[in-house]
Amino acid sequence: MSGPAKIEHGRTGRILYARIRPNEDLVSAVEKICLREGLTRGFLRGSLGSLTDATLAQSSGRQDFLEGPAVEVVSLSGEVRPDTAGNPVANLSGVVLDPGGRVSAGRFVRGQNPVCVTFELTLEEWLVDEEHTLSGAGK
Repeated sequence: MSGPAKIEHGRTGRILYARIRPNEDLVSAVEKICLREGLTRGFLRGSLGSLTDATLAQSSGRQDFLEGPAVEVVSLSGEVRPDTAGNPVANLSGVVLDPGGRVSAGRFVRGQNPVCVTFELTLEEWLVDEEHTLSGAGK
């Protein structure tokens, strides 16, 4: 482990159901929804939809591009956390299937995953009560 572990204590807040319209970027749209609703921390709990094209980042740094016209999102998970200015930042990962049956998984690259028709999602707000730092964690 590279540093001390942080443990958040909190509780579930609001549950948001949202629709993302065609041609909106998936990651940016989640952030806009959170900003509009005043949600700075949360978890993606469910989704249904497809993308026109998809670009997924791999841990190696490589990016996989899947060409549509409709790339189905088989699974999607992620969280929203605030940046240093307090703005919500979405980190979304998932599994997609292109029209030819090619399966790919990774982190959705901001600005490169336009919604095809519509995309439905459920966000769960996370309200932090307190945060603890554990020194020596992982030893």
